[in-house]
Amino acid sequence: MKISKNKVVAITYSLTTEQGGPVVDQATDDRPLEFLFGRGMLLEKFESYLDGLAEGDKYAFHLSPAEGYGEYNAQMVVSIPRSAFAAVAEKYLEVGNTLPMQDNHGNHLQGTIKEVGADKIKMDFNHPMAGKDLYFEGVVKTIRDASEEEIEHGHVHHEGQCCGHGHCHEHGDHDHCEHKDDPNHECCHNTGHCGHHHDE
Repeated sequence: MKISKNKVVAITYSLTTEQGGPVVDQATDDRPLEFLFGRGMLLEKFESYLDGLAEGDKYAFHLSPAEGYGEYNAQMVVSIPRSAFAAVAEKYLEVGNTLPMQDNHGNHLQGTIKEVGADKIKMDFNHPMAGKDLYFEGVVKTIRDASEEEIEHGHVHHEGQCCGHGHCHEHGDHDHCEHKDDPNHECCHNTGHCGHHHDE
């Protein structure tokens, strides 16, 4: 069986941002990445390199920033009034922490804290891999036909249970704010849970 649309695929991968560099993300034999192929759950170019591969096939490819998470956009770094974080515990307001956020139009996005001031907090809403080259290599572990229910729901079910999306390298979890080009727009903290990477 080969990878094609609506096949449930499990792969391992390692990701570096330079050839021969340190691994920054991975899916291992005991925790492979499983997804419904051809439904936009992975980066489009990532899927194109997997299309047609069979179980046991190895792969290795490079994605440019344009093919990955785009170029770094300085306008995605914004200062937000500290009052917008009133519901957030102080221990989470530290440089380097990533918080699930929501803009004033209800769009969900992730922001990384760059600076913490008395009145404002500077956050970076670029994807962590924005502006970086992506080098992937791995192995196709398993391929199977998706069930009618999985096709209808658009994602994989585990042991017959619908467990939601949990997309990896997927666009929807990091869609940028509608006002991404306005460095003065304000966002409010989203107190709900965000979709996590499979390793988190």
